[in-house]
Amino acid sequence: MSEGAIEIRKNISLHGVDLLNLFGTNDVHLRLLEGYFKLNIIARGNALTLIGSEEEISLFEKVLQELTSLIERNQQLNKNDIMTVAEMVKSGAPVNRENNTGLNSVILYTKDGAISPKSDGQKALFKSSKNNDIVFVIGPAGTGKTYIAVAIALAHLRDKTISKIVLARPAVEAGESLGFLPGDMLEKVDPYLRPLYDALFDMVLPSKLKKYMETEVIEVVPLAFMRGRTLNNAFVILDEAQNTNPNQMKMFLTRLGINSKAIITGDVTQIDLPDKRSSGLVQIQGILHDIEGIDFVRLTDSDVLRHRLVREIIKAYDLYDNNSAGSR
Repeated sequence: MSEGAIEIRKNISLHGVDLLNLFGTNDVHLRLLEGYFKLNIIARGNALTLIGSEEEISLFEKVLQELTSLIERNQQLNKNDIMTVAEMVKSGAPVNRENNTGLNSVILYTKDGAISPKSDGQKALFKSSKNNDIVFVIGPAGTGKTYIAVAIALAHLRDKTISKIVLARPAVEAGESLGFLPGDMLEKVDPYLRPLYDALFDMVLPSKLKKYMETEVIEVVPLAFMRGRTLNNAFVILDEAQNTNPNQMKMFLTRLGINSKAIITGDVTQIDLPDKRSSGLVQIQGILHDIEGIDFVRLTDSDVLRHRLVREIIKAYDLYDNNSAGSR
């Protein structure tokens, strides 16, 4: 409570709500909210007594309203829901469930705040991942394909719907030869895997990420290392999939075991294979398009979230490629 604020006491009666879901086992949710709002919260039966400043009590009541609304929609609350609602209310962000903004659009809460889809394409990816076990997301650089996919995977790990995350990339030379790079094989392919590590470092505390990596709850591997494996209860991401050949794509997709999900990302305008027509990502679009449980999400330059010039660069290259194809 801020210095000089007057402490007041307010009683709230709760009726027609699942109190165990709202308060949490042994009132764990209430204890969490006490820390957010600098309140003393006393629960007796269906009554709450709030002790603190008028401002903090007002904010807590807004949180309580949002949480009870979620329960009415048959949602089982967890600590992440409590943290997300509290953060959004404290920041003044709207919690609007009708137009897919606010709480329902939050993918993951991290040390730096909530991660939510920011473009129509990202929203489509998030929605598709809820309804399908395999999602292909195809679009240009800067659209957040990998970042959102990693956030979705971590959210599943948090909710214990899966027990393992595997992030894979093909190690295809973009004008370089792996054989001339120093170090063993893992050291040679590390630069290709770095963007996946970067996303993880943004979302997971270093101490927790280190534990996940040591226990192989999270693996970051070259695609070739997945051959022969069967991944049960896992969330698997294949990044830069435009650089797979058809056999590699088939190998990856057939690794999925029981209760597993996958997101495959790629940009078909940036294929580093000698023969661009041999891309597994290009071919797969004509093979799996009619299978239930598999979806294709396509992002465009309107979904680019980097520097404004990146969008213009992508448009210029598209125009050049189209003109070149037309002149042949």
